[in-house]
Amino acid sequence: MKILIVTQYFWPENFRINDLVEEFSGYGHEVTILTGIPNYPKGKVFPEFLSDPDLFNEFNSSRVIRVPIIPRGKSKFTLALNYLSYVISSIIIGSWKLRANKFDVIFVYEPSPVTVGFSAIWFKKLKKAPVIFWTLDLWPESLSAVGIVKSKTILSFIEKIVGFIYNRCDLILAQSYSFISQIHKYCKDDVRIEYFPSWSEELPSSNEIASEVEFNSNTFDILFTGNIGEAQDFPAIIDAVECLRNENVRWLIVGGGRMNNWLKDEIINRGLEYQVILPGEFPVERMTSFYNHSQALLVSLKHDYYLSLVIPAKVQSYLMSGLPILGMVQGEAEQVIKNSGCGYTCEPGNGIA
Repeated sequence: MKILIVTQYFWPENFRINDLVEEFSGYGHEVTILTGIPNYPKGKVFPEFLSDPDLFNEFNSSRVIRVPIIPRGKSKFTLALNYLSYVISSIIIGSWKLRANKFDVIFVYEPSPVTVGFSAIWFKKLKKAPVIFWTLDLWPESLSAVGIVKSKTILSFIEKIVGFIYNRCDLILAQSYSFISQIHKYCKDDVRIEYFPSWSEELPSSNEIASEVEFNSNTFDILFTGNIGEAQDFPAIIDAVECLRNENVRWLIVGGGRMNNWLKDEIINRGLEYQVILPGEFPVERMTSFYNHSQALLVSLKHDYYLSLVIPAKVQSYLMSGLPILGMVQGEAEQVIKNSGCGYTCEPGNGIA
């Protein structure tokens, strides 16, 4: 089959779509990826891409078509321009670059934004191919949950956009069972929706311990990996840290995000420099070395109806590591932890619990 992947994010950015492309090509499919210039998560174009863009035109025998986009930057305004620029650039420039190509199916990867669907719908008409839309983030629910959009008028407008996109897809894939009912709200009865979860990142087998963290055999180390953002409820995490400040517990926060500076300031203001260690951001290949440091893994989400529907991608990787999981979560993620017997959970927002 000839598959066109429409995704704003792709290698060298670290997303599950990279694995899926590798799998598709491994089965003998001819895969073309229509994507942007790599700039996630820091909001700046990757230096190695700037040095030699031609090195990133092929991935595991699959062709990578890149279109120019405005980098994410650090503000909501530049993020909005980033989203918009991919839609415009992929439709105009992408159409020209793919003018001689035919495809059997168009596969859309949507961790956010949902607007990537506009590009797919355009190519559906242009190439006469069906669209499969993998939903990993629900709009407008996610925008409301983390406070990016508060206006009911704007949220209502986004709902119409979502309905427009969903109803022009031939198959919608949902990352959790709870997503299915939410997606149905925007769809006609004949739109097909199926459950299609994420999977664990490939974790290299290694006994290496991260040199960025001083080894201490007397401490109980709890590891958090991934995005340091609004949805992860770091105020509640810091409450938990403070509650255990007189115990031999360390919290390793490996990652980055929009609340990174707030977290650094809060650690200093509360005098928690010994309890919380911020090594920074690292590639997937390094995660095993941080797991080897730890006795437990932390996953947290704010108290919000939408977030209760989500299974954070890190949960699958946490399960793969074999370490116990501490979840300050509700809904789907809570059930995964409870049903697998892999750890303990408490209600969101309750750091003391």
